[in-house]
Amino acid sequence: MSNSKVLGLGDQVVDQYVNLNVMYPGGNALNFAAFAKKLGYDAAFMGVFGDDANAAHVQRSIDALGIDRSHCQIKHGENGCAKVNIVDGDRVFIGSNEGGIAGIEPVEADADDLAYISGFSLIHMGIWGNADHLLPEISTMGIPISYDFSDEFETSTIDAALQYVQYGFFSLSGMPVNQVKVLLRSLYREPNKLLVATRGSQSTVVYDGESFHELEPHVVEAVDTMAAGDSFLTAFLLAHVLEGKDVEESLVAGQQFAAQAVQLDGSFGFGTPID
Repeated sequence: MSNSKVLGLGDQVVDQYVNLNVMYPGGNALNFAAFAKKLGYDAAFMGVFGDDANAAHVQRSIDALGIDRSHCQIKHGENGCAKVNIVDGDRVFIGSNEGGIAGIEPVEADADDLAYISGFSLIHMGIWGNADHLLPEISTMGIPISYDFSDEFETSTIDAALQYVQYGFFSLSGMPVNQVKVLLRSLYREPNKLLVATRGSQSTVVYDGESFHELEPHVVEAVDTMAAGDSFLTAFLLAHVLEGKDVEESLVAGQQFAAQAVQLDGSFGFGTPID
């Protein structure tokens, strides 16, 4: 474990809980780095920050966790921001600024950045990361790449990324298991190793190109479900890809860690009043 470094490449935001007047750092790629750090891994985040107070709060939180952000870029404009209400522990999405400046001026990678990226053991990206343009080059480095497609199913969106990644995650809440299996089988392609469908409070389904694996849910009382999916995928990936555990063991590791994560406010804490 000590030699394994992991990178969250793409998005960071502040999640503003409007009805509680508090905001927390978040974003799929940053959550991955934060959860990996909590699980004992050397973790880094690479992405674009704005130059406002929201960005400064996220940066302070990253530094407090000991996550490397040495290759992040700060650009003039709003930091990514999502607005939600929390109702009975569940998030109700209000809206966002589409990544702020990171959605307008996405993360760039020069030769020095690419050399830095090549030193990691696992890279996680996602649909909101505005970093798909880096996939063709990064995919040639021989490093496992995971990608969170969330619930986006436009063919162009999937085709832009799935052909470059080993591990794909999809959010398929409410879809019956038989339909999930048909979908995962139809999506699977080179160089995929595992496609994973999380289904909210229902079972998680994994396809390995030949057979399916399924984990029944373990229902826990949640304080905040904001990062239930991100915490699950992080622990699952670390167990399977870096620790060599089989799919079943790794699914349990993901489930157990997610059960802990939903006991914390925000994705990984660090709340502060909304200015």
